[in-house]
Amino acid sequence: MKAMQKTEITERDAAVESGLRSLATEITGLESLATALKSDLGPLFSAAVNMILASTGRVIISGMGKSGHIGRKMAATLASTGTPAYFVHPGEASHGDLGMIQPDDVIIAMSWSGETAELADLVAYAKRFRVNLIAFTSKSDSALGREADICLTLPSAREACPNGLAPTTSTTMQLALGDALAIALLESRSFTPNDFGRFHPGGKLGVQLKQVRAVMHSGDRLPFIHPQTPMSEAILTISSKGLGCAIVIDADGRLCGLVTDGDLRRHMSASLLSRTAEEIMTKKPKTIAPDALVAEALEMVDSRKLNSLIVVQEGKPVGLLHVLDLLRIGAA
Repeated sequence: MKAMQKTEITERDAAVESGLRSLATEITGLESLATALKSDLGPLFSAAVNMILASTGRVIISGMGKSGHIGRKMAATLASTGTPAYFVHPGEASHGDLGMIQPDDVIIAMSWSGETAELADLVAYAKRFRVNLIAFTSKSDSALGREADICLTLPSAREACPNGLAPTTSTTMQLALGDALAIALLESRSFTPNDFGRFHPGGKLGVQLKQVRAVMHSGDRLPFIHPQTPMSEAILTISSKGLGCAIVIDADGRLCGLVTDGDLRRHMSASLLSRTAEEIMTKKPKTIAPDALVAEALEMVDSRKLNSLIVVQEGKPVGLLHVLDLLRIGAA
């Protein structure tokens, strides 16, 4: 049994060492890419960003094999961050899908060698109909590099594969450069979290990108009391509204404080019911704006260990968000 355990540990260590070597190799590739971006690649990268920003069409991404898989991910990232994009398979392009590409589009063709035969018809189409063409390749003097309007030349790098054959470091670098391009475009367009939310309505991410106003309690559901309200009445309000607290407002409807279950426990005594809300309340409760994101509310609730947040607009409470609401909608 001990011998078997020792063998398993040895094999596991060997696997970890292999993984670390692969990561180190790919990190070296990314460092080379960053160095290139600081040098000759930088102006070309800026030109590519400006070309896409100036376009009134979409970004068409194409590539074969592993470059194609990276291209699909890149198209998805661009589309979700404000740059309309989709992937066209080079094989399908030669059998009719070229008709999906319009003169005001921008094509990004991806090929590490720059000699991918399947891209030939796509490149020829771009030249014939004057569609702007950006190349992702490691060979600027390749067939693809020579024909491109802008050639983003990735630096040569050793693949993590010990045989130097399986695309690993090269695809990591393509992916990273694609992400860098997408983020540069996002920032140039001043793309906001609210914009992002329009394209991500599903799942937990979609929920967190909703605005607080969409999930808060409002109107008659709000447990309002005044500073001089006796605690005997305040407790009835807390119980009847069922939100575990009461919002204290002045005669003008401005926020004065919050009475929570915790406040009741801290001031529990024989005289509690004869005291006023002003004597018991938390005077500076945490608040949030109605157009804030649910993700921001979640961070406040988690970091400050809160049960509820008062939603305030121009100094006046307009809503209440309870931690149970965040759980109910799947944000937490």
